[in-house]
Amino acid sequence: MSPNRPSVSPVHAILVPVLGRMAAAGVAALFAVSAWAQPVALRHVRLIDGSGSAPLVDATVVVDGGRIVALGAEAGVAIPEGAQQIDLTGRSVLPGLISDHSHVGLVDGTTVGPQHYTRANVERQLQQWQRHGVTTVTSLGMNAPLFNALRDEAHAGTLKGADLFGADRGFGVRNGAPPVKVGADQLYTPDTPEQARQMVRDSATRKPDVLKIWVDDFAHTLPFKMKPEIYRAIIDEAHRLGLRTAAHVYYLDDARDLVESGVDIIAHGIRDRPVDDALIRAMQARGTWYIPTLGLDETFYVWAQRPQWTREPFALAGLQPALLAQFDDGAWREKTLSDSAALARNQASLAMNQRNLKRLYDSGVNIGFGTDSGANALRVPGVAEHRELQLMVDAGLSPMQALQIATRNAAALLGLKDRGRLAVGGRADLLVVDGDPTTDIAALQRIDAVWQRGERVAGPVAK
Repeated sequence: MSPNRPSVSPVHAILVPVLGRMAAAGVAALFAVSAWAQPVALRHVRLIDGSGSAPLVDATVVVDGGRIVALGAEAGVAIPEGAQQIDLTGRSVLPGLISDHSHVGLVDGTTVGPQHYTRANVERQLQQWQRHGVTTVTSLGMNAPLFNALRDEAHAGTLKGADLFGADRGFGVRNGAPPVKVGADQLYTPDTPEQARQMVRDSATRKPDVLKIWVDDFAHTLPFKMKPEIYRAIIDEAHRLGLRTAAHVYYLDDARDLVESGVDIIAHGIRDRPVDDALIRAMQARGTWYIPTLGLDETFYVWAQRPQWTREPFALAGLQPALLAQFDDGAWREKTLSDSAALARNQASLAMNQRNLKRLYDSGVNIGFGTDSGANALRVPGVAEHRELQLMVDAGLSPMQALQIATRNAAALLGLKDRGRLAVGGRADLLVVDGDPTTDIAALQRIDAVWQRGERVAGPVAK
């Protein structure tokens, strides 16, 4: 598929502020990301460039100064004199994964709260995403004021872990969504359209990469939904200021009205009913993006069921001790699975989400990549993204199609042209894995190394 350009250009909201903030960071920050010792040639790799083209067998990728300077068939790539040469026979090289929908600073261990929005905790999470091959993360709302400094440092390369983009606070509903403990400076809850517009203007002063709106009532578990006149005011004011909007949804009817109202991104899958031709036509016409977050509903029960993948070293390596203890607690697992109605609802939501993803993808709708990782303890950074890819394949997409969504498409949703595809001049954010994930998506978990900005920043997640 060929994703359309976003309906509102994000250039001023991403590139210009980034360049200005990098300049303000000073010469020291510049040298922190540009002092590479020598070029590096990754030789004899299987090259999966993110474009959807068939892998190129026995290829070479040359990295210098944090960028890709050459790539192609081994015989046709000139290796610079003095370059470090690494033989990666049997390995695949592909772009680092990109999350369009995650959250930072909300969770530590098994708990959620504003006390967790600290530099140390956010950096810990970003490093965990990075170790699992996710080199760019979008924190889609509920961000504290600290976020802006952390984003600047991530863009400048002085913060450890994945690069960071985000949606500032986001817009929720008083006594409604999102049902997450956050501080007063982490969420707007407008009561009137004019309040909503003023809050958009306030948020815009911090130059968010997108604005987040929580619309639904979380499958009828909350007493209120956002009124249409409020989310329409948010969308309209955001567009007036050149900002894009992403909406948390569950229901088909809400998605229809949001698309008609001009929302740029549907940030969760539609899970109550099958998508219809009218919605598909509207999304095609407007270039609306769709992030299915297939694993969202599964997380409510899968860790209690403990299928084999949750017991593998790759998944266990992402669990903090308190979370692992919870999953090993038989009483917790029994209680989690005892609500048969909730279990059936979440399983049905996943199945509907997968069905709708397949139809929307086959119809050419723009599909982004995200998992809601970091929103609660059950959506584990890094682990959730790999599970999402498996669920996409289970929904009927090919491994190559799923990988393209998590790389090229995910970058396009953010308006980023320097990553998501391996090309000369692009960022050297690379994932090296043992095997061929285009034929077996599980091979993506056999991480050999993660490279970011041309430097090897992580090795195998678990042996």
